[in-house]
This record gives sequence, C-alpha cells and structure tokens, in this order.
Amino acid sequence: MSRQEQCMATEAAKTDQYDIIDEPVAETDNSVEARKAVSDKLLGIHNVISNRFWQFAALTGILFILGIIGYIMRLSSGFEDKQNWGYYVAIFSFLMTTTASAPMVAIAPRIANANWRRSTSRAAEIWTLCGCINLILYIPLIWLLPSLENGRRSLWFYGQQEGVPAYSPHIWASMAVVGLIVLGFAFVWLSCLPDFAVLRDQGTGWRKKWGKRLALGWVGTSAQWNWQHHRMGVVSAFYFMMLIFVHFFISVEFLMVHVPGWIDSLYPITHAHNALQAGVATVMLTIFCLRQFGGYRDYIGIDQIWGLGKLLLALSLLWFWFWFSSFNLYWYAKLPNEVSVLELLVKGPYREMFIIEFLLVFIIPWFTLIWNPVRRSVWGPPILAVSILIGTLLDRIRLYVGAWDVASLDWSSTKMMQMELSKVPSTIVPMGVADIFLVLGFIGASIFTFMMATRLIPGVNIWEQKEMLLYRAEVQFHRVKVIVQGKPR
Repeated sequence: MSRQEQCMATEAAKTDQYDIIDEPVAETDNSVEARKAVSDKLLGIHNVISNRFWQFAALTGILFILGIIGYIMRLSSGFEDKQNWGYYVAIFSFLMTTTASAPMVAIAPRIANANWRRSTSRAAEIWTLCGCINLILYIPLIWLLPSLENGRRSLWFYGQQEGVPAYSPHIWASMAVVGLIVLGFAFVWLSCLPDFAVLRDQGTGWRKKWGKRLALGWVGTSAQWNWQHHRMGVVSAFYFMMLIFVHFFISVEFLMVHVPGWIDSLYPITHAHNALQAGVATVMLTIFCLRQFGGYRDYIGIDQIWGLGKLLLALSLLWFWFWFSSFNLYWYAKLPNEVSVLELLVKGPYREMFIIEFLLVFIIPWFTLIWNPVRRSVWGPPILAVSILIGTLLDRIRLYVGAWDVASLDWSSTKMMQMELSKVPSTIVPMGVADIFLVLGFIGASIFTFMMATRLIPGVNIWEQKEMLLYRAEVQFHRVKVIVQGKPR
C-alpha cells in the first residue's frame, strides 16, 4: 500500500470514530436588526416612568427645597462666626467626595478595557451633572475662607506672604472647582453624543427635540467615532488630574490650615483616596437602584456588582493604610501640637464618631467583602456601599466641624503652628435647624438632579451595548459553544 493510500485510510478511520461537527469558527450577531433591537429595548426601558419614580422624585425635591431654606438661613447668619459654618463645609466636602468622584468608576475601567463596566459607566457619568449643586455650595465659601493677611498657613505659602496676593488661595481654589465642573459636563456630553443621536432619530416629543440639539449632527462616521474616542480620553485624563487637585485644595485650605499644629503631607492624598472609595460606593448604590427599580435587570447583573465589589474591598484596605500612616507618626512622636490634634479629632469630643466611622468604612467592609458569597451577591456589596457612605459622611462631619470650631477661636499668626491642649473644644458643635436642612437638603438635591437627568439621558449606555456586539462571539469548543469577548483598541 502506498503512503497516500495509508493517509486516506487513517483519515477514514478517524471519521468513523468521531463525529465531525461542521460549524463556523465564530458566530457574531452584529447585524442591523440586532443593533436596532438593543436600541429599541433600552429606549423602551428609558421611556417608562413608574409612579415610584415620581414619588421618590417628589421626596428628594422637597428635601431640595429644605436645603435651599437652610442655605438662605446660613447666609443670613453672616461669615463672622466660623463655628456656624462647620456643617456647611462638611456637606460641601461630602458631595465633592461622592458625586464628583463617581465618574472615576467610568473612567478607570474604560482605560483598562473592562467589558463589565459597560452597563455602569453611564450611571457614573451622570453624577458629574451634580457639579452645579456643588458650585452653589462653593460660592459662599469664597467669602468664608480667610485671606493670607492674618499670616495663616496655606497650601503654598507660610511665613512668606510678602508680595503674594492675599486672596490667591481663593483664586486658585475657584479655578480648580470650576475647571472640574466644566470638565465633568464636557465628559458626559461626549459620552452621550451617540445616544443623543438615537433620541433624535427614534425618540418622541421633547426628548427628540433635545436629542437633535445636543447631538450636533452626529451620524456615526468613522471620523466622528475616532474624534469622540480621543476627546473622551483627553477629557478623562484632565478630569482625574483636576479631581485630585481639587481635593488637595479642599483638604488644605478648608480643613488643615484652620487647626494649628496639624501638619500632615500625606493627608491631601488621603482625602482624594477617600473620594475614590466613596465614589465607587455611590455608583454601587446607583446601579443597584437602577437594577431593582429602573428596569435594567437584564443589563446590570452579578458581573457589574462583583466588579465594583472587588474595587470596594481594595479601596477599603487602602483606607486603613492611609489613615494608619498618618496616625502612626502622631501617636508615637507625641509632640505637644500633635497630641492636641489627636485630642481634637480622635480622642476627644469626636471619639465615638470616629469609632463608628472606623467600623463603617473599614472593619465591616473588610470582614464581609473578603467572603466570596457576600462579594458575589446582589445585595451584599450595595448594603456595604451604604455603610461606607454613612461612614464617609461622619468622617467629613468629624473633621470639618471640629476644624471650623477651632477656627472660630482667636489665633495670632505666631500660634498658627501649635495648639495648647487646654484650647481643644470639649464638646461637639450641635446641629442647628439650618444645618439639618443643609445636610439632608443638598444630599436630596444631588439625588433629585440625577433622577431628572435620567429623564433625558438613558441610564445605561446604548452605544456601548451595541459596540459590545462587535466584541462578543460564540465559538465552538469541542462539543459546546462558549462566549468569547474581545478587547477594544
């Protein structure tokens, strides 16, 4: 028998032994009909407004009104008594820690080409629109912040104020805050351009009208997609840079410089890290609500909650590292000014608040998220996100209320570097009616702004769901089909 005949016989034997499955290498569903089905389904969810939505919108709207009343009450009290403004600065810092940091949940995973974030990125991006609320809160702080004329410390200068504009911190902080808000609006508009075009073409009523205005002639050419991709990359990078810069200003100019003896080069980045942790918790709670009450159960599942849960665990561990790195130096050095700072913020009147915060932000998330059944559940990570948000609010109240309580004392420029233990306040500044209205009202105002924005902007990104059809395929693997996902760019 020749060699060719032997090879043919071998192939015939293999054919008899195994069934040959004639299947294509990969099957994708990127047809026009499939893409339109995605748009139709998401638009159908987007157009449905339940009674529960309007009930919660009415509740947050009422809180918004109470916040405006508290805002007017606080402005009418004047800027002389710094103690009265502690809770006001605390709620401003809390909103900058949560709403302004939430977009990083869309930016960072997008850079890493994580496909699980496609259903969560839009929810994170919409929170940038709450920048208008943060700007309203920031404007009075320009008049509240002392100038450099009294010799106080600042982020840049101490004891070298000669020739330095007395209100330079006001100028720099204002430029940073406004720049962050403008970048946030640009970022969400760039991301929504293709979806605005969908509303223009398939929407009805006022949504169709606003979609036409905001789409700016978007038709989806290759040049437009490349333009959007590169502009989003640039704006995202600048947003991240400006977010860190803003938290440097907030933590120094509105917090540390008002406590004599508080010198900690690590705390500004600690403040920024706390913002990342709270931002992830904010988006976690948001997508949970969109899944349970918004109709997006088919798009927001265990993969999204599990992905954010892993980020929460990592950031919770980092919270302890940042806190202990600063606390360790103060605890062991025990210089007189450092003992006074610890007495004010940890051991003194805010001790119980600190313990509760420590449990909510670190201990509880750590000892629960390390277990896979909790981290991979639908309810576990959102509940822990609530724990982290409450703990972060207590942290901002503890720090900012205590700092502005001390700032109300009469400090000469020669004592800006030290605080006697006897001058540490012995009680917590009680919340007044205006403070209660401010805290509840502006949290409600941020939620109200988010909810109203979702009436125009879909809660789940339409164009990214359609893009996923390009990177998702079924491949034959022996006798079964498996799903293979590609990475863009």
